[in-house]
This record gives sequence, structure tokens and C-alpha cells, in this order.
Amino acid sequence: MTPAPDWLTRLAARPDVGEHPWFAAHPVPAGGARRSAVLVLFGPGTGAGPDVVLTERSRGLRSHPGQVSFPGGRLDPGDDGPVDAALREAHEEVGLDRSQVEVLAELPTLHLAPSESAVTPVLAWWERPGRVGVVDRAEVARVDRVPLAELVAAERRFTTVFGPYRGPGFEVGDLFVWGFTAMLLDALLDLAGLAGPWDVSLERGLPERVRSPWMRGLDPSAETP
Repeated sequence: MTPAPDWLTRLAARPDVGEHPWFAAHPVPAGGARRSAVLVLFGPGTGAGPDVVLTERSRGLRSHPGQVSFPGGRLDPGDDGPVDAALREAHEEVGLDRSQVEVLAELPTLHLAPSESAVTPVLAWWERPGRVGVVDRAEVARVDRVPLAELVAAERRFTTVFGPYRGPGFEVGDLFVWGFTAMLLDALLDLAGLAGPWDVSLERGLPERVRSPWMRGLDPSAETP
């Protein structure tokens, strides 16, 4: 088995994660919101160094079709909090055996205004990665273990643009990562001390394949995702 690396255990122990600009900019409103959780699962990788599990949502979904995400979803009444929900959803979506996962931290909850969701990231490590894959193609199109070395490479990084929206973006192979997933990756790589310099002036428009139905065919100069 491979123990969690120092950079990850230090990240899990940081008391100031909520002060990072991306977390601080998305506080949960006093009135609350629908609760969700995502599993940010790092592992030792298969030769290219540590990796992280990402999924691509089915392009037939009405909500966020084709978008790259972390395994996760809404808290069910039977869930014992965000950690239980994240692990349950990961099992349902990608077949993850939760007994193989070491949960390291429950990170500060972020509010996503467009979906009125309060999302709790659950930070975890895979000591001995098992098999994961698509369980329900109606929900998930693919599952990837993406090397962190590719995510931090300057040539993979850019600013995603759609109308007034500006946010971090990554492209690894044919995975276009933007929105909440890219924001959270950007923040965690920064907090872990893994992020390197990249050209923040490089902008890329949002590909048609990852736009929600209401966004397709619109003039991006006048719309906000």
C-alpha cells in the first residue's frame, strides 16, 4: 500500500482552506441550500505520479451535459453527512469500493448559485486503487484517473470564457474541465503547493459539447452560464 503523500496530508490539515479566494467567494447563504457532496479522490497513479478521479457526465443529461466532474451528488435522507454521501455516490456512479478509501478531510462547503446547491468537497486518498468505471451510462459517460502532472502543466491551463464568465480551465486529452470542477482543482492545487506558473491571459471559449441546453446556440457575448 502507498500512504498519502505529505502534500496531501498537509492540505487536509490546513485550517485556512476557507480563506482561499475561491472558497471565500462562495459562502453558503444564511437561508441554506440543497446539500451535495463530491469526492476528491487522489491516488498513487500508475507511473506518471499521483492522479485524481474525474468523471464526464453523459451528454444526454439536461443539467451540465458533457461536463467533467468529481463523483458525487445530493445528500439523501439516509446519508450520515457529506462523507457518507460522497462515498455512496462514488460507488453508484463509478463502482468505487469505499473500503479502499481513506477519508482525510471534509473541506469547507461552497455555494453554487446557479443550482442553489451547497457542495461539500470530501478529500480522500486511495492507498491501493481498485477498478472504477461507468456504472450507469445515462449519468456518466466516462471515468478517468488524470495525472496531476498533466493538470499542473502550463500548456494545459487557461481561462475559460463564456460571456461575462471567467474561470479556470484545464484540457487533458479530450477532457475540457471548467466551472466548479476546475475552480476546485485550481484552489486545491494552489493550496497544496503543486500549482506552477501559467499564462492567465490565455482565454478559451466554452466548447459547444459542454454547454447546457439553454446555453447552446446563444451569443456568448451576452449570456452568463
